[in-house]
Amino acid sequence: MDSYIVRQALVNDKQESLGYEILYTDNQFQTGYTDDTTAANAIENFLSSMDSEKFLDGKTAFLTFTSNLLEKNIPKMFQTNKLVIQIEDSLITNPIAQNLITKYKQDGYKIAVVDFEFAPRFFGVLDIVDYIKVNFAVDNPSVENIVNIGKSFGKKVIAYNVETQEAYDRAKAYGCTYFQGSFVSEKMPTTIKKVNYLQSNFFLLMVAVTKDEPDIDEIESIISRDVSLTFSLLRLVNSAYFALRNRARSVKQALVILGLGQLKQWIYLLSFKQDDGSMPDELIKISFLRATFASALIENAVNMPISRSEAYLMGMFSTLGKLMQMPLEEVLEQLPICDEIKDALLKQEGRTGLLYKLILSYEKADWKTMSSCAAELGIPQTMIAQKYFECVESVNSIWNGLTSANEEIE
Repeated sequence: MDSYIVRQALVNDKQESLGYEILYTDNQFQTGYTDDTTAANAIENFLSSMDSEKFLDGKTAFLTFTSNLLEKNIPKMFQTNKLVIQIEDSLITNPIAQNLITKYKQDGYKIAVVDFEFAPRFFGVLDIVDYIKVNFAVDNPSVENIVNIGKSFGKKVIAYNVETQEAYDRAKAYGCTYFQGSFVSEKMPTTIKKVNYLQSNFFLLMVAVTKDEPDIDEIESIISRDVSLTFSLLRLVNSAYFALRNRARSVKQALVILGLGQLKQWIYLLSFKQDDGSMPDELIKISFLRATFASALIENAVNMPISRSEAYLMGMFSTLGKLMQMPLEEVLEQLPICDEIKDALLKQEGRTGLLYKLILSYEKADWKTMSSCAAELGIPQTMIAQKYFECVESVNSIWNGLTSANEEIE
């Protein structure tokens, strides 16, 4: 199932961009944000499934949040100067939501309200609102009054659903500050190829992070055996929103950078993702085995330019191209892995490439090539089969436990 992230620019009459609203679409049908699942999917996909810095071109993101997402501190995953918290007008008078919004405003976030109504009950909360969004899809006689009242309160008014020249001219004549819609902005769909995680493994992760004293090694172990969780975590931590001087290259580094608080927020967002039943279990199992095998073999290889943890990632990410149904080269461009791993996976070059070639040859029972690679790497051939069987036994034991738990869940 393909999903898309689309950006819509918010520009002034000089075509200067204020930022972009991030819209989430599923199966080519745009969905609303009134439910937690859709809003969470949009935020999580934006954070961890894209090169957000290039996508936004350094501008601010307008993202819609539900009351539950506000309560879970999800906006805290963004820097205050890179996010405008967008809410539906019904939230502004909800006492609980209003307190949350006020707190975010005090913390430095800007607030935008969609389809704000200027009834007396709304006036008392106008001090926490920065932007008012008005729908220009139809020529509503009351729209001009709404724009005028918003401007009289010193608010910046954004005309959205500006799809025609007539709508743009009308919004400009009314004095709107910014404009949004197909007439004034480019839509840039980016296909997000999603790989699903094993449900029972994810539940183990949820249990691990909610313990009174979470064990970082346990959390690392759970994430590291699931290619989709590893992929998502590394992309999230190395996104523009963390502005790292040095990119995280391992699960342990990513967990330390993310911290327990934001890790819980990330897991909360992932919990909204739905498994459509098409998860290719065998490919994920292969990636797990290759990762385990690579990290075991490298301990006996000489003059290796990568560490054991990097060898693990090489094996883990070897199936990503098939899992995401796109060229592996494009997938690897989005990951903070060293050139040795990329060259190994794409061209089987260098000593790291020899290690990967050895693993593939063993899988194919190409003993001649396997022996040649082992000799060049200095790995005793007598121990390769033993290591392989140990890895298979370990992977099968963990996998069977996870899949049996999955059946119980279902």
